[in-house]
Amino acid sequence: MSWFSKTFSSSIGRKLLVAVTGLFLCSFLVVHLVGNLQLFKGDGGASFNIYSHFMATNPLIRTMEIVLVLGFVFHIYEALVLTRRNKSVRPVQYAYNRPQDNSNWSSRNMGLLGTVILVFLIIHLYNFFWRARFGEPNMIPIEGTDYDDLYSVVVQSFHLWWYVLIYVLGQIALGYHLYHGFSSAFHTLGLNHKKYTPAIQKFGAFFSIVVPAGFAAMPLYFFIKDVVL
Repeated sequence: MSWFSKTFSSSIGRKLLVAVTGLFLCSFLVVHLVGNLQLFKGDGGASFNIYSHFMATNPLIRTMEIVLVLGFVFHIYEALVLTRRNKSVRPVQYAYNRPQDNSNWSSRNMGLLGTVILVFLIIHLYNFFWRARFGEPNMIPIEGTDYDDLYSVVVQSFHLWWYVLIYVLGQIALGYHLYHGFSSAFHTLGLNHKKYTPAIQKFGAFFSIVVPAGFAAMPLYFFIKDVVL
C-alpha cells in the first residue's frame, strides 16, 4: 500500500478529506446563494433565467460541476466511513454517559443532519437540476434572445406547501451542520490559535445562520407573497 492510500485510508486522513471538501462546499454555497438572489430582482425572472443559462452553458462552470460532484461524493462517503468506524470502536455506550456536558447537539448529530441534507439534496437536484438539464425547455424571449424559463419552474415549486416545508427543514439541518462543521474543519486542519480560533468560531456561527437563512427566504418569500397573501 502506497503512503498516499495508507494516509487517506486512516482516520486522520479521512478527517482531512472531510474538512477540505467541507470547506470547498462552503464556498459553493456562497456562490450558489449569490446567484439565486437573482430571484428577488422583481424583473419577472429575466435576470435569473440569464444567470441559469450562463451556468448551464459556460464551459468552465460545467467543468467545475464535475469537481463539485466529486466534492459532494468524497465528503459524504468519508463522513459515512468515519461514522461507522467510530461506532465499531465503541459499539456499547458507557454506563455513565453525559455527552451534552462536553459537546453541543449539532456535533453529536452530524450523521443525522447530514442524512437530512442528503435527502433534501436529492429532491432539490431532481426538481431543478434534472429538469434544467434533461427536461423539456420552455423558451421565452429576453432582450432578443431565447432562454429556458427556469424562473417559472422555481416559482411553481415554491407554491407547494410540502416542498417549501422540505426546503426550510433542509436549511435548518444545514445550519446546524455548518455550525459544528465550519470551525471543526479548521481544527482538523490544525489551524488553531488562541488569538484566531474565537474569530473563526464566531464567523462559523454567522455563516451557519446567514447562508441557510438566505436560502430559506426564497421559498418562504414566494409562498407567502403568491399563496398566502
